[in-house]
Amino acid sequence: MTNRTRRLLFIFIYGAALIVLLNYQPIHHYISTIKNVHVVTGDRNENEKARLRAQIEKWREGREEEPIDAVVDQTWKAIPGYNGRVVDVEESLNKMLAAGVSSPDLLVYKEVPPSVSLEQLGAQPIYRGNPNKPAISFMINVAWGNEYLDSMLNTLDKHKVKTTFFLDGSWVKRYPEEAKKIMARGHEIGNHAYSHPDMNTLGTQRIHQEISRTQDVIFKTLEVKPTLFAPPSGAFNQRVVQIADSSFQMKTILWTADTIDWQKPSPAYVINKISRKMENGVLVLMHPTSTSEASLDQLLTIAKKKGLQPTTVSEVISSRRLPSP
Repeated sequence: MTNRTRRLLFIFIYGAALIVLLNYQPIHHYISTIKNVHVVTGDRNENEKARLRAQIEKWREGREEEPIDAVVDQTWKAIPGYNGRVVDVEESLNKMLAAGVSSPDLLVYKEVPPSVSLEQLGAQPIYRGNPNKPAISFMINVAWGNEYLDSMLNTLDKHKVKTTFFLDGSWVKRYPEEAKKIMARGHEIGNHAYSHPDMNTLGTQRIHQEISRTQDVIFKTLEVKPTLFAPPSGAFNQRVVQIADSSFQMKTILWTADTIDWQKPSPAYVINKISRKMENGVLVLMHPTSTSEASLDQLLTIAKKKGLQPTTVSEVISSRRLPSP
């Protein structure tokens, strides 16, 4: 056999072997299987998303809430609105896919504001928050009683609560360091007029003066501009409310429940009285007195047990929903 014949025979045998190898069933089957796996996996992902999206749609039922408009009530005057909520299906889906867990606890919500806001009601006094919002405020009007402030601030810190202190302007002038202490603890600051007058008896110029002087001294001392005004002793008329609103862009704040702590009742009396009135949206009036100092800790504890979140007045009267615990 010549060399040329051998080479041709080798090429023939090698080519035949290659053809057999490429058409060998196990290899062909392996390549086909790999291709099918990718297709099946993609289908499975889409099927899982569709299944999960359908489950989220079911979970929406009974969990979404319509917003509530702000209204003027015959008794409580301006009552703030309350945001509704809807499930964000796509964000909920993405969150569950990322977590690898499907649960109604992982639903993502969007807030829906009411059609009528508190601001749209005009100049109206405010006595409470929306009765659907599980928030309460133990607001503290300060014109005297420095000796009880530290203890009350410590109690608020103990409960990790921020509230609203309405400060008398002349008190801030006399005790700027005490005012700074309240501010440093993270509490909201409100305006309580300058000299604790009966605002209901004042003329227009004097009303402006009482509010303006207090705004000025608070800003000079604390560098904040209050947006809430609490008339001393709860004495006011529509002119006071209108001036606070139009001239100072301030809401006039009254209260839902009064501790009458200035009359020096027993702490037990105050605790019993106020605990019976604790409900969504309530504003509780206090002062830095011995009675409130002795009752504040238990009042905060009772409020939390009732499912209420003690917070600032601004938060209570806001339409925002409280963050989930």
